[in-house]
Amino acid sequence: MQLSQVKSVLKELETINFQLPNGELVPSHFHVTEVGKITKHFIDCGGTVRHEEVVNFQLWNANDYDHRLHPEKLLNIIELSEKVLKIEDLEIEVEYQADTIGKFGLDFDGKNFLLTSKQTDCLAKDKCGIPVEKSKVNLLVLNDEPCCSPDGNCC
Repeated sequence: MQLSQVKSVLKELETINFQLPNGELVPSHFHVTEVGKITKHFIDCGGTVRHEEVVNFQLWNANDYDHRLHPEKLLNIIELSEKVLKIEDLEIEVEYQADTIGKFGLDFDGKNFLLTSKQTDCLAKDKCGIPVEKSKVNLLVLNDEPCCSPDGNCC
């Protein structure tokens, strides 16, 4: 989800909810402790230099049950971050504390922001000799003709 999409959604919400991939909601007394830009400049295993940037939201589950982050407050924090940190309309990455800090993608289902699972990947499969996964095809769907009939085309 892009930053502009989050800002647009926040303008329409009365409350903010984040839902974990397992369906549980982040407790409503969470805080957004950081809004920032993360820059990653690296070399992949194939020797290609890469540069990635994301907007980062860090969610923290505090013992502060008397305060709840309202959409307009988060929108103000985002707008200040855009101005001061020169943040562009980038993809959002969310950090949330579990057993360790988890990194999630972000989506919206019309009611809740969804923390989506992220996966590692090899960015240079062609140079590492990793075979590209082939898609499975149902052979029955390929041909409507009866196979192995005298006028069929499979025998």
